Amino acid sequence: MRLWSLHPKYLDTRGLVAAWREGLLAQAVLRGRTTGYRAHPQLLRFRRCPAPVGAIATYLRGLHTESRVRGYRFDAAKISRARYSGHLHVTRGQLDYEWKRLLAKLVTRDPERHRQLYNVERPRSHPLFRVVAGSREDWEKG
Repeated sequence: MRLWSLHPKYLDTRGLVAAWREGLLAQAVLRGRTTGYRAHPQLLRFRRCPAPVGAIATYLRGLHTESRVRGYRFDAAKISRARYSGHLHVTRGQLDYEWKRLLAKLVTRDPERHRQLYNVERPRSHPLFRVVAGSREDWEKG
C-alpha cells in the first residue's frame, strides 16, 4: 500500500490509479470493513487524527480531483461522506523520500514524465497535508 504524500499531479497514470485503489482499500480498513492491512504502517498517520475516515475521504477527494483534470472517470460515490476539515502533517524528509522513490519508478515506467519532473526542486504535497520540518517518517518502511 502506497498512500503518496506528494500532490497527485506528479503521479503517472499507473501511480494515480494505484493510489486510488489503495486509498479505497485504506478507507475500507479504517471503516473496519476488512480484516487485511489493519496494521499497515501507512495508516498510522490517518489513525492519529481525530477523524481517520474523514481524513482518508479527503485524501481520496484529492485523487478524484486530479483524475477529473486528466479526463478519467474515478467513481466519487466510492468515497465516504465523512469529512475532515484539518490537515495532516508530513515531514519534508518524507516528501523528499517519496519524491526520489517516484522519480526512480518513472525512469522505466514513464520516461517522458520523468523528464518533465526531474528538475522540480520542492515538490508540493497532497492538499490534505501540510509540510513540516523533519526527516523521513518513522512509519515509512525502506
